[in-house]
Amino acid sequence: MPNRLKFPLRFKMLLSQLLVVSVVLSLITFTMANLFQVDKTAYIHDLTSTVVLHTAEEANTLLAGYREKLKLFSRVMGEESLYDRDQVLQGLFEEFGEFVLVTRKGGEEETVYDAAALEKAGVTKEEILRFRRAHPLPATLPAGEAYLENSTVSPALSTLTLTFTEPAPRGAVTVSGVIRLDRLARLAGRSRVFETFLLDAQGRFLAHPDGSRVGMAPEGEWWGRVSGARTPGMTIEYDSRGKGMVGGFARVPAGGVTVGVQIPKSAAYLTSRELLGDLLLLSLVLLGGAALLSLFWSRRLTRPIEDLSEATRMVGQGRFEIEVKADSSDEIGALAGSFNKMAGELKIRETALKDLYGQLVQSEKMAAFGALGAGIAHEVKNPLAGILGITQLSLRGVEDGHPLEKNLHIIEKETKRCKTIIENLLRFARQEQVEFCEVDVAQVAADALAIVDHQLGINSIRVEKELEPGLPTCRGNANQLQQVLMNLMINAQQAMGGAGGTVKLSARSCEGGGVELRVADNGPGIPPGIRGRIFDPFFTTKPAGQGTGLGLSVTYGIVKDHGGEIRLESEEGKGTAFIITLPASTAAA
Repeated sequence: MPNRLKFPLRFKMLLSQLLVVSVVLSLITFTMANLFQVDKTAYIHDLTSTVVLHTAEEANTLLAGYREKLKLFSRVMGEESLYDRDQVLQGLFEEFGEFVLVTRKGGEEETVYDAAALEKAGVTKEEILRFRRAHPLPATLPAGEAYLENSTVSPALSTLTLTFTEPAPRGAVTVSGVIRLDRLARLAGRSRVFETFLLDAQGRFLAHPDGSRVGMAPEGEWWGRVSGARTPGMTIEYDSRGKGMVGGFARVPAGGVTVGVQIPKSAAYLTSRELLGDLLLLSLVLLGGAALLSLFWSRRLTRPIEDLSEATRMVGQGRFEIEVKADSSDEIGALAGSFNKMAGELKIRETALKDLYGQLVQSEKMAAFGALGAGIAHEVKNPLAGILGITQLSLRGVEDGHPLEKNLHIIEKETKRCKTIIENLLRFARQEQVEFCEVDVAQVAADALAIVDHQLGINSIRVEKELEPGLPTCRGNANQLQQVLMNLMINAQQAMGGAGGTVKLSARSCEGGGVELRVADNGPGIPPGIRGRIFDPFFTTKPAGQGTGLGLSVTYGIVKDHGGEIRLESEEGKGTAFIITLPASTAAA
């Protein structure tokens, strides 16, 4: 055979310890990183939600202020009888520098604008009105609601249009104002950590740190999730332009504006990756230290084992005088002491084995003699049958009172006894194969009792029968089971020695299925000293010539063949009971 690669025990221990350390460190690292990731995720979501809600509140305040200022413009424009109305409106434009144009429509449409602001930005009133005609406002607006959209006509003047309807004495009035986006743009670009933006009700950017995206629709599927949400605020994770983002969104009541803030996941979880790297580095350092410590410890631990291994090889060669030094007081030292003790005992047992070998040879001779005896018994059985038959024929031809009648009866009795002994011996020595079938245990018990009832009655034995109705069937041989019950009842009668008594045969169903048979008597009982030998072959307490000692042995074998159990319960002076448990048909099969 080719040489196999051998690994000393110390290396196996080293690898095992390294594996354990690696697994533990991996679990610790994974658990800590996962916990930190979960905690970090919750923190980022909470922070995003806080920032977007705060920004939404500021945007709502700003837009609500615009609306109140527009109402003031509307009231002034509605006072046609006001002497200095134009000066008041000009003062309002100067006071509210974000407004560049205001339109009021209450039957007739009137437009006022800040000419200086438009001239400074290089935009004319006609350009703004032309943009408005190209992008008309909604025909009707519910009272109290505002419409807001981006209305930038020149990069030099980024504006939004805020429109709402308010009641007036002559009917509802629609007020529309073109307002600079400067303050909203500053609101969007204020955070250096989060990217802040505002979207109108149509899903177009009102304000964005990247000015080129103002007026454009957002990319990705996240706007559908945000616009379809029923809650006023939410925090989600999504992809935008190929980057993973964590974003928070909140609606502003004024104008249906949605405020959003977002931060790239790579920036949000940068600390998590740094922590994971530190944990991996610490794990490698611990793993290296564990490797060095394991190598030293395994070497110290395996050296005594190697000494024990060498001593074992010497003992295998028959050198029992070997002794291993036990320097340590731990398990290895105890093992070395046990080995030394074992070597001394092996030396003693080697001598004893030589003596046992002679006994083993003698035992083999006895086993051969037993097999020969079984063969002889089988051969003797046939002549005995012939002798018994001739004797019984002779008895028929002899007249009553003839001198030969008594001798022939003796020959018949003793021949039957010899035949019974040989049959029991053969049954015990050779397990006979019999046919098993479904057996009605109640019928078997009744048949056995009917056979021995007369004999028990002659000997003043009262028989009691207690058979539970509806007993399950068992799989077995009815003749053998009948033999068992008859043997036990006759043994009970013989144990009472003609003094009279009671033998009770009972049968009941077991809880787990099967049947329990009980043969009990109120005789003298069995002494404790011989209860353990009661089923041994040729063991008997009867006087010489009255028993062979094979009855209970055969009974035991029959019960075992049926897959059952037999046990003894006895108390001196109170009686004996043999309990037989047989499995039901399904279990036996």
